[in-house]
Amino acid sequence: MADLKRNMIELVTDVKEGEIITQTYWTSPFLPMKVVLEANDIAAQIDKLETDDIEQQKETFDQLSSFVADVLYNKQFTKQELQDGLHAPQALNALYDQIIFITRGKQSDETKKFLEKKS
Repeated sequence: MADLKRNMIELVTDVKEGEIITQTYWTSPFLPMKVVLEANDIAAQIDKLETDDIEQQKETFDQLSSFVADVLYNKQFTKQELQDGLHAPQALNALYDQIIFITRGKQSDETKKFLEKKS
């Protein structure tokens, strides 16, 4: 069990004179099985989203943001810091990648590249 997978997320924490300041966060070294079940529930809600139901989209996005901030990253940052720290055009994909990590064990490309450099 020593080779437990982890995932990361990089959030923008500040923009100074056009320079982007980021911080990288890592998931807990151990995530219990119940986290997969919760992630599957959220993934199912995402799949059922109606494209014209803005309120449903907002609610699901908030639930996904809370899950990522509070459960996957164990409150290392708040839901608001997560939403403020993701680049808008990539935000939903970044969050969905977190769900894919939990449900399928697939690390993001950024995580893989970082870990390769670290080795």
